[in-house]
Amino acid sequence: MSESLAVGHTPAGPVHATQAGTAATQAGTAGAQAGTAPTALDPRRALQLALAGLWLLDGVLQYQPSMFTKAFPQMLGDSAHGNPAAVAAPITWSAGFIGHHLAVSNALFATIQVALGLGIAWRLTVRLALAASVAWALAVWWLGEGLGGVLAGGASPVDGAPGAVILYAVLAILLWPKDRDAQAPFVAARAVGRGPARVTWLAVWGSLAVLAILPATRENLGSAIGDMAPGQPGWLAWTDTHLGALLSQHALPAKIVLAAALTIVAAAVFLPAPWTRTALVLALTLTVALGLAQGLGGLFTGTATDPNSAPLLALLALSYWPLRVRTRA
Repeated sequence: MSESLAVGHTPAGPVHATQAGTAATQAGTAGAQAGTAPTALDPRRALQLALAGLWLLDGVLQYQPSMFTKAFPQMLGDSAHGNPAAVAAPITWSAGFIGHHLAVSNALFATIQVALGLGIAWRLTVRLALAASVAWALAVWWLGEGLGGVLAGGASPVDGAPGAVILYAVLAILLWPKDRDAQAPFVAARAVGRGPARVTWLAVWGSLAVLAILPATRENLGSAIGDMAPGQPGWLAWTDTHLGALLSQHALPAKIVLAAALTIVAAAVFLPAPWTRTALVLALTLTVALGLAQGLGGLFTGTATDPNSAPLLALLALSYWPLRVRTRA
């Protein structure tokens, strides 16, 4: 009997079973905690939310009291100056129509932009809102910005050329929630593919480099920055005034440096990853400089309709930042 007890009814047996049960319970608890842990926000979704925030900001700015005065349609009509007749005529007609229905038109514009921002922020409507934002951006680029002044001969990156609103359309396409290339090395290539994404980058930053070397940029570089000072907070007015005066005295060297930096940035996505990161840091640095030169889009003046091109260019640069691609087993 003692032998039977030693072999078949060892006291350690229940202890082992209890330890195994405890370990299983702990493992199950750990698994449950891991299952309920918050997952990291997808980089593309984070960029979509940033784009939604910019649309919401535009809508809020459009509700400002100054937008309900005759100054708003007059500003729209001014974008027709210097453009070919085929481009200018619809702008002039649109400005006149808005002037005769100012309150309703402006309230509608503001509401549309707020709706676009909310639609992009809500997952169920993100596709519809992104598609609508492309159509809206193209219409505003023509009728509100005069195609960014590109055909008028006075466009400059410092002024926001080739137009802030066209960048909304570019970003909407690049951040479309569909994976054509799920293993793309940067977010902007996931929806459209690596080749088209790189061509888009080259087109945006290459056009900025071309505009930077045009005579209009040299002639208007300092004055365009200095003109942003009125109505700004003291620190920003001081920055724009002194920066404008400095660049007016050294317009040619500044123009060359700006064009060279933009050219390097345009080539960024064709470089090896370490060099790409360096060029993208340069791009982000340029967006900060452009933001200051643009007076932060005049956000503090009460007459701004958008934050201008600098935040959108920064968002574009982030969408091309190299990612660590994880292959699926």
